Amino acid sequence: MRDYVIITDSCCDLTEELSRKAQLTVIPMVLTLANKEYRNYLDGREISVKDFYARLRAGENASTAAVNMDVFTTVFEDVLKQGKDVLYLGFSSGLSSTYHVSTLVAEELSQKYPESKIYCVDTLAASMGEGLLVYLAAMEKQNGKTIEEVRDFAESHKLNLCHWFTVDDLNHLKRGGRVSAATALVGSLLNIKPILHVDDEGHLINVGKVRGRKASVEELFNNMKKSAIDPQGQTVFISHGDCEEDALTLKKMVEKEFHPKEIKINAIGPVIGAHSGPGTLALFFLGTHR
Repeated sequence: MRDYVIITDSCCDLTEELSRKAQLTVIPMVLTLANKEYRNYLDGREISVKDFYARLRAGENASTAAVNMDVFTTVFEDVLKQGKDVLYLGFSSGLSSTYHVSTLVAEELSQKYPESKIYCVDTLAASMGEGLLVYLAAMEKQNGKTIEEVRDFAESHKLNLCHWFTVDDLNHLKRGGRVSAATALVGSLLNIKPILHVDDEGHLINVGKVRGRKASVEELFNNMKKSAIDPQGQTVFISHGDCEEDALTLKKMVEKEFHPKEIKINAIGPVIGAHSGPGTLALFFLGTHR
């Protein structure tokens, strides 16, 4: 069996440690902040998450862009030249054109390297939801599964990957077109916190609202209670937009109720954070449905 490499992008928001453990190749996404371009490496070598969120809170605006064809070509071809195959697990097509670009490059390189396998999977996931699917797929690889088996694992589990989010400041969602200006204004005045999830098409959807931060954190937990599959045997991920204390509070709630195999916490990286803002809190687990 030919060896293969699992490739993903930095929207997975994994820690550098987990990325190394999973033996991943991670393509850095790009963001622009104050007219300067940064690559979002997991280790924060060009911009740290602390610096990024501090600058957002100071009023700077950030924008992001999809990975271009040249970058995909370089990364994929580096693997193919080593005689290895490629399995790319990409950021949701419902939120970015990055996955579509990867398929165009895969098609071109398949003609240049006809003996090689190049598979692209649309995770329909974001942040550590994408990261959790990638991590679980990587563990399958380390258990000796073939590239097709790992590809099929990702495809068969992605719609069971639950994403539950809340945000502290509706103005970032307003800038991204997720809520109206009126909703953002009223919500801010009344301390309304939205409850969001990523749907089966990979879009970020507003599905509810509660009043106050404490209630919003509890609502994330309640959604896990409703749909989690075998929570005791699961790896659960929590990501946050520079609000680690809230993430630790949520972790304690999950631990007390479910006693999962492990819970990993990490910051939401600058690319996702550019759209969700400081104070975002997210919970990821496998459930009966998204």
